[in-house]
Amino acid sequence: MAHRWTNTLTRDDVTPEAHFINRRQLMAGVAAGAALVGAGASARAGEALEPNPWEDITQYNNFYEFGTGKGDPAAYASALTTEPWSVKIDGLVDRPGDYDFKDIMAEMTVEERIYRFRCVEAWSMVIPWNGFELADLLAMAGVQGQAKYVRFETLYRPSEMRGQKSGWIDWPYVEGLRLDEAQHPLTIMATGIYGKTIPNQNGAPLRLVVPWKYGFKSIKSIVRITLTDEQPVNTWQALQASEYGFYANVNPQVDHPRWSQASERKIGGGLFSPRVPTLMFNGYEEEVASLYEGMDLRANY
Repeated sequence: MAHRWTNTLTRDDVTPEAHFINRRQLMAGVAAGAALVGAGASARAGEALEPNPWEDITQYNNFYEFGTGKGDPAAYASALTTEPWSVKIDGLVDRPGDYDFKDIMAEMTVEERIYRFRCVEAWSMVIPWNGFELADLLAMAGVQGQAKYVRFETLYRPSEMRGQKSGWIDWPYVEGLRLDEAQHPLTIMATGIYGKTIPNQNGAPLRLVVPWKYGFKSIKSIVRITLTDEQPVNTWQALQASEYGFYANVNPQVDHPRWSQASERKIGGGLFSPRVPTLMFNGYEEEVASLYEGMDLRANY
């Protein structure tokens, strides 16, 4: 069963589909009775949150499988075939196998989670995801007692994912979490945005979302999940370990070697909009800080 969490981010912090279609300002009084689910973070003092329209969320992306430009995923991801789709779950599980996406969805409880999204490049959005808790999918496969980590792998299909024809990344893209991070109620597998099927450029049909970590941890178009007792080496860690560690927790006190992480630019506010302070764990400190009790968060970046 999925866990229920109280969320302080509401539809006032994002933009309903009407904004995208009609290009109007977000109307006041969004249904106050809407059942919104997700872990909340306290708003920054005095902050006027800029809502993110569908257009921002789906047109400004990093998905290097389709190119390195922010507009490349939206331009080229339509080539990706997402049906049929299956996810191989293997390693230290009781029921390894290839799980059909439709069978997975038949068993999962899909909720709306409105989360902050913070990129390591120091830009941010607020996104209304639809998805289910990763813990429920792992329970379906049966996690064995020796498992300590979860390794994720993106689809490798250069015929449809043009960026994979380049050799600057050792494809397929790989990410990893500690098991307790993966089983935390905030960690979800997203299948939609604004109640619609998640677009290809955002990681269709199934992507990870870990809201207290930098966005590159939220691996897209997942085809394999492996339970292991060894810490995986994620793609960016393999590419440049001095800049990208395993944990990738949002920490404004630890700068990227080439830029500050103390503040962020909110997408949709314009190129010259004021930067806002970045919150520890992206605002989810109350919910997740206990996972790292006693750890040196500067050494384990």
